[in-house]
Amino acid sequence: MTAAMVGNDQVPRRRPWDYLLQVWRELDVPEGWRAEIDGGQIVLVPPPHAHHNGIAAKVQRTLYRDLSEELEVYQTLGVHIAPLDKLYVPDLVVMPTALIAAMDPDTSDPVDASEALLVVEITYKGNAKDDRTKKLWAYAHAPVPAYLLIDRFDEHGPTTTLFTEPQNGAYKHSERAAFGEQVRLPEPFGGLLDTGAFPV
Repeated sequence: MTAAMVGNDQVPRRRPWDYLLQVWRELDVPEGWRAEIDGGQIVLVPPPHAHHNGIAAKVQRTLYRDLSEELEVYQTLGVHIAPLDKLYVPDLVVMPTALIAAMDPDTSDPVDASEALLVVEITYKGNAKDDRTKKLWAYAHAPVPAYLLIDRFDEHGPTTTLFTEPQNGAYKHSERAAFGEQVRLPEPFGGLLDTGAFPV
């Protein structure tokens, strides 16, 4: 990750979050990059590797097999973790379609992470630790009911971990599977995610 030049030391006399969100809205981010707010600063995340995008496509295809029309899978949608004043842009987010349809089309405001049903993060070398720790903690605080962490760089080999049942800022349950195994997705998604076709 590359930190942008906007931090708390440059914040005028108003709530730091409000200022950072205003700057985030107005940023001209290079194509393929993502801007997130974490630790009181705006952070730029570089474009992912093709394997990263291939995994996201396979997960999205699996989700659409059983997803009702009331839900949609969104790529690179900004989500605000309100209790922590963080804003992340996950690889995939499942949200109610009506919620997104009701948003002002002329703004780029993030959605409240607590409205998400599932967040998917796929690691790359530069952010794997953040996805395993900071984002895990943040999504549990939102709370997001299910967090799917696809970790190509786990020290024990590529793994997929589904975290569920957030309570008091931590997930009570996790199911870990090595690439090549299947992960059962919770309702309302249902079905099995086959990680065997994930590129390493």
